[in-house]
Order: sequence, then structure tokens, then C-alpha cells
Amino acid sequence: MTPSKPLLGISSMATRALLADLMLAHEQRGGPAVAMQSVGGVDAARRVAAGEAFDVVVLASDAIERLLAQGHLLAGSRVDLVRSCVAAAWPAGQAAPDLSSEAALRAAVLAAPSVGYSTGPSGTALLQRFSQWGIAEQVQAKLVQASPGVPVGSMVAAGQVALGFQQLSELMDLPGIAWALLPEAAKIETVFSGAVAGTSAQPEAVRQALAYWASAETGPIKARHGMDAA
Repeated sequence: MTPSKPLLGISSMATRALLADLMLAHEQRGGPAVAMQSVGGVDAARRVAAGEAFDVVVLASDAIERLLAQGHLLAGSRVDLVRSCVAAAWPAGQAAPDLSSEAALRAAVLAAPSVGYSTGPSGTALLQRFSQWGIAEQVQAKLVQASPGVPVGSMVAAGQVALGFQQLSELMDLPGIAWALLPEAAKIETVFSGAVAGTSAQPEAVRQALAYWASAETGPIKARHGMDAA
């Protein structure tokens, strides 16, 4: 049975456009309407942890797991939705950096005068990669972190950073930039998951929505947004 009022949801910016299409497709099939707020992932998790009323939460899987452990989401309600890869971006019209191998990517980072990264899981993973490469101290002074909810690609397009890294879904449709996926050996991938908020009065409707969003039927929608089924 479809709820009489829309479900309330919150997600990170990386899945904003994807979820809009998934929600529309499901609603056209008789599924529940969802009023989704998309904000910076750190802010979204903070608001859920603070007890703000939502029905469905979509975030990186590690953030979902933390909220589950803290009791803010219904136990056993996690559903993995998509896998999203990180891409590199540079200003449109400029020569593309060599990203053909992990060594080439490391060299491109060292050569860039400034490097942009996000507050989300892609940013965390990128900093870990710099540490693994032993260049964290070398690049620290030229790192520029985007404000929550601000696409790294917009900083690249505005000339604020020379090389940026973020989820492909947040880069692929931005004007003023060119982008490429990272080489396989240096691939950074994030799983985005959904779960039922502990504050939800309509948990079964949320489970219905999550099941559809994760279904094989939605594969083409996910591909259009540069993501793979989880």
C-alpha cells in the first residue's frame, strides 16, 4: 500500500541525481513518493545521529554501518544500492594528465600545483592513498578540501584547483572540466547503501523503496549515472 504522504529521506550529494531518477521510476510503478534532501555526507550523518526525523537514509556504507551501530537506523535494514568509482578532473581545454598507471597518477598528483578533494568517502580514501604512497607530507600544503555539498569539479572549473578527485557521478555532467577514471591499480570505489531510519513511522514502505532501488531492473539507471549495481 502506498503511503498517503511522501517518505522523508536524506542522502549525500554523490547519489542525488541517481536517487532522483530511481525515485521517479519507482513512483511511476506505484511506489511511494520520497522527498529526499541531498547534502554533504558528513552533515547528513550528523543530522541523522542528532535524531532528526527521516524515513530513509542513503550514505556510504561505512557511514550507514556507524549509524546502525549507534542505533539510529533499524537493525537489519541496510541494503547496498550502488558501487561508485572516484575519478580525476582537470580544467576543460588543458592537457590531460597521464593517469595510465598508479605510478603515473602519483606523479600527476605531485606535479599538480593544487589538488582538490571532498569531505566525503572519496576524500578520505584519497588521503589514505597519499599516505600509502608516502607523499602525504609533500602534498599537504597544496590540498584544498571542498566545503560540504560543494562539488570538487566546480572548484576545478573555477580555476581554484588544478586537479580534483571525487565520485564520478558528481563530475561527469559538470561544465568546464574534463575527467577520467583512476587506473585499475589505484581504483577507489565506494558502496552506497540505504537503510530505514529509526524515526520512520513507515518502515515497510521504506523497505519497498530500497528493494526496488537495489533491483536488477534499475541497472540501466545506475549506468547512466556512472555507477554499477552493488
